[in-house]
Amino acid sequence: MTVGATPTVNTLLPTSIVGSLPKPSWLAKPEILWAPWELEGDALVEGKQDALRSAVQEQQRRGIDIVSDGEQTRQHFVTTFIEHLDGVDFERRETVRIRNRYDASVPTVVGAVSRRAPVFVEDARFLRQQTDQPIKWALPGPMTMIDTLYDGHYKSREQLAWEFATILNEEARELEAAGVDVIQFDEPSFNVFFDEMRDWGVAALERATEGLRAETVVHICYGYGIKANTDWKATLGAEWRQYEESFPLLQRSSIDTVSLESHRSNVPIELIELLRGKRVMLGAIDVASEEIETPEEVAGTLRKALEFVDADKLVPSTNCGMAPLPRAVAYDKLSALRAGAALLREELVAG
Repeated sequence: MTVGATPTVNTLLPTSIVGSLPKPSWLAKPEILWAPWELEGDALVEGKQDALRSAVQEQQRRGIDIVSDGEQTRQHFVTTFIEHLDGVDFERRETVRIRNRYDASVPTVVGAVSRRAPVFVEDARFLRQQTDQPIKWALPGPMTMIDTLYDGHYKSREQLAWEFATILNEEARELEAAGVDVIQFDEPSFNVFFDEMRDWGVAALERATEGLRAETVVHICYGYGIKANTDWKATLGAEWRQYEESFPLLQRSSIDTVSLESHRSNVPIELIELLRGKRVMLGAIDVASEEIETPEEVAGTLRKALEFVDADKLVPSTNCGMAPLPRAVAYDKLSALRAGAALLREELVAG
């Protein structure tokens, strides 16, 4: 697979996961976010690689086409990247409201932010060595990064976002050079801060992807299957129309693919029409429930989307990351994703 090649060319309905998979219990405390490591020193380094290797093997065994690291080497999809940057003090903590949903103790920006060295590139090289399949790597998006910090330096969410966009672009270019085929930026903040997203959020995201030949993805969801997120979703009513704010902007953007939550949600499927022409990574697996989807359920979710996206632009996926789920449940859900995509693929080929 050459860097920059489109991994979906030879596969109809290629399957992929959004981001995290549960870590083995010998590596980190299971079923929680920001799980503390059970190992330290050289044993932790080796353990992370063992877990990454295992995640790749399970994805392959379960029939996932575009393979990721499952975020096995990081504690959290945002803060692990930030903790490798200069200008952020993890000892100085402040309590902030995360995406207007829950309070969290977060580190403080105390000076100019910069990247002293590549953050995930060595891990990405290790991932590349594990498989000949297309590989994907997820990074936090600029808006979501600033929402996970207390800014005591810039005092400007926009300025800090632009600084992070430049840093992310540096990292993404090196990930591409390491053999990553798909680079995803996680921006759940796009479902909350609509004015900022319109004013500069999408532009900052495009800055983060500038010059990349790898396929670029933006992932926007309603969050992990944790109580704070499920409680918030319960307040959103019979129809979740937040995507109406971001999809028209993203349809006109330089981003290749848009990843969204769909299965067992109240997102009207017709909103996908707003992305016409883009590749759509559709969440066909519910990450807020331990119930395993049937292949027919998965195929049904994907089939509904085909009215609004061409089959050669549809990528079956999960709604969000699965770190808080039991490990066996998460992997069985991958099998369901593959089986459901296969059912629909057979229909399309035969039809």
